[in-house]
Amino acid sequence: MTKKKHELPATWQQNQQAARATQVAFDLDEQFQYTIRKAALDAGVSPSDQIRTILGLNVATRPKRPRLTVSLSAEDYLLLAAKYQLDASAQLEIKKRVLDDLVSFVNVENKD
Repeated sequence: MTKKKHELPATWQQNQQAARATQVAFDLDEQFQYTIRKAALDAGVSPSDQIRTILGLNVATRPKRPRLTVSLSAEDYLLLAAKYQLDASAQLEIKKRVLDDLVSFVNVENKD
């Protein structure tokens, strides 16, 4: 008895296509990168979406969560814990304090 092949649902087919996409990196002069990143920031899009726009490619219209990221090592947590007088295992509280510092930075920068 042979199994009958079933066609995948449309959403799964789209996921398969996305999985086949290949990320391409470009080594560009710092000024080129700055110009593209600034244009993306001014347009409120990611640098990747800005490059797709420049190339005339489709850009996903689904909303993205605007967020900033930073990688913190165990040593970073130790330094931040000391800065905030917390235990290094209190990562959630450290994250809250980091957020407070970032908000304070933005407030100072926007006063100019």
